[in-house]
Amino acid sequence: MQHHFARPGNRFWKTLHAAGFTDRLLDPAEDRALLEFGYGVTNLVDRATARADELAPAELLAGHQALVAKVQHYRPQCLAILGVSAYRTAFRQPKAKMGRQADSFQNALLWILPNPSGLNAHYQLADLKQVYQELQVALTDGMG
Repeated sequence: MQHHFARPGNRFWKTLHAAGFTDRLLDPAEDRALLEFGYGVTNLVDRATARADELAPAELLAGHQALVAKVQHYRPQCLAILGVSAYRTAFRQPKAKMGRQADSFQNALLWILPNPSGLNAHYQLADLKQVYQELQVALTDGMG
């Protein structure tokens, strides 16, 4: 069974813990335990890649359509997309920036966060913690 963000060097689990989403550092094999904290994880595209540029635009656009159905079914209060490039393509928003988006998505608050991959050199762990914590604070404060 494959687990989310299980590649060596991916900082997702460390970032979630550092930003206050979890009370302990979870192992990728515990990805379903996120539900106990009130969070879920899904993919835009159901295949593992090392880099976002390995995904074709058509795959991301199809992933957007699948995401519509998932969000309609589960009705989350917030949807966070990891990776601004994937978001720009999948949501057809070429000028989107990191952070909270002005528009919601199927009535869910929409937020873009940096991809925590170790290949994303623009963000060190402290930077990831800070931007993920902005979302965590917004959720704690009732999503402002």
